[in-house]
Amino acid sequence: MEHLRLLASAIAGQPLEVLRSEPPEPPWTDGRTIHLPAGMNARDDVRAVAVQAALVGAGSLAPDVMRRLVRRPAQARRYLTSEGRRALSECEDLLPPAARALIGRGGSDLPPAFGTLRPRRVLAAAEERTPADVAVAGVGDASATRVSSLDDDDEGVGPGEDLGQLFSNQAGSGGPLGRLLARLLAPARGRTGDGPVGAGTPSRSTARRPGAGRPTTVVLSPGAGDGDAAGSEATGTWYPEWDVRRGRYRDAWCRVAEHDAPLDDRAAAPRFDSTALRRPLARLGAGLEPTRRQRDGEDVDLDAGVEAWVDAAAGANPDDGVYLTKLRHRRDLAVLVLLDTSGSAGEPGTGGVPVHDHQQRAAADLVAALHDLGDRVALYGFNSRGRTAVQLLRVKAFDDHLDAASARRFDGLTPAAYTRLGAAIRHGTAILDARAGTPHRLLVVLSDGLAYDHGYEGRYGEADARRALIEARRRGVGCLCLSVGATGEPAALRRVFGTAAHASVPRPDRLPSLIGPLFRTALRSAEAQQRVHQRRHRARQHAFVARMTG
Repeated sequence: MEHLRLLASAIAGQPLEVLRSEPPEPPWTDGRTIHLPAGMNARDDVRAVAVQAALVGAGSLAPDVMRRLVRRPAQARRYLTSEGRRALSECEDLLPPAARALIGRGGSDLPPAFGTLRPRRVLAAAEERTPADVAVAGVGDASATRVSSLDDDDEGVGPGEDLGQLFSNQAGSGGPLGRLLARLLAPARGRTGDGPVGAGTPSRSTARRPGAGRPTTVVLSPGAGDGDAAGSEATGTWYPEWDVRRGRYRDAWCRVAEHDAPLDDRAAAPRFDSTALRRPLARLGAGLEPTRRQRDGEDVDLDAGVEAWVDAAAGANPDDGVYLTKLRHRRDLAVLVLLDTSGSAGEPGTGGVPVHDHQQRAAADLVAALHDLGDRVALYGFNSRGRTAVQLLRVKAFDDHLDAASARRFDGLTPAAYTRLGAAIRHGTAILDARAGTPHRLLVVLSDGLAYDHGYEGRYGEADARRALIEARRRGVGCLCLSVGATGEPAALRRVFGTAAHASVPRPDRLPSLIGPLFRTALRSAEAQQRVHQRRHRARQHAFVARMTG
């Protein structure tokens, strides 16, 4: 069932489970799990999973729509017939050939692969996540009630999550007892003084206030709240943050500042090695360019053909290179690598080596391989000390050379502070938009696990990070995450990025076997989601024009 679960998650754009139904019943989903009848053949399994996952990804199972279909089986069947085909058409690029054939089937008959719709089960699953978690934004097509499930941010409390999260929903956190229990049961990492290496120590941040003549140094302490009072007027870029409990954004909530990573005072010895990863990455980002004067090809090069005709008419030997073909000559890929330098990375990993060392080596190999292949590549470290003190530490910008200075900045990265992952992803996406200069863009996060900061833990942090990834992919930026050398199972990152965009390996030398497929999947998924988002945007524009013109 693992391959079906990966297929479902890729089509839906969010993690989905796939289970067998006992006793057998038609395929159906509650928006979190797809249920398949026993005894189906492999082709029908793929088709059924594709239909149900497409419904989830297209927002067809929005609660307000499902409420109208409760105890109305005839209407539910008609809705499933039309909406299923629309949902499949929106994600056509992600469908396997067996499922793609369902799009063109006309008529009012419902193919068996479409299964059935169970509005009550969808609503029950949504209510388990609290009403705020299922607040979604409309996609603006012909149906005013159809909404996008890309905005369903919370997965609920899954296996292995913190007990404290049980009290983070509306039912348990309303009173003093709920808040007290949530605090008592919170993970040790969330308490002042018990955090990871370097998380509990005050740190200095130098920033320039608007209109001031010189930088102002402010002391930010993790125990002092979320950093509102200190440095709130400092320069930087402000980003919104998704509040899953209220179901809306907090505008201009996080400040992200870029700084050069500190230089290591030791002798600069370049640590970048491209040998291991160059081969699996060689075929990525290689754009096709028209090449003239070829001896064979799919089209005629008119200029070369005319010249050959003139040469033949003049009695000279004509050149037989008169064709035009497309060859891979240039690279059109830009990759931004974000290295998590929070305090937890200083903890021991595989073989007793700190996780930070494993992830540094992986980042170095990845950057060197992409640089040697001719791609545009940038490398930043990131950590945070409250919502107004998120920092990206510049090791190598897109236009910088990969030289001894980059190596010294790279060696100067040390684990400290916390991880406000959503803000780092949003700023990384902005850097790619503004400075990449290529049509294919990829954001690679190297992190060991939990997203955590002051007021940014549990499902709140996961939901905001998922929303930041959705925003990036809608802009055509592929996103993936690598956990290298972490001894714990980074389940939180798998929930955030999805099983198809996250990989956990014990050592950096395991990356070559999986880095190529991960990159390709991330790029294709982003391109498909961008096309879907653009179609929805055009649909909203057409609907608005139709309303205005009567």
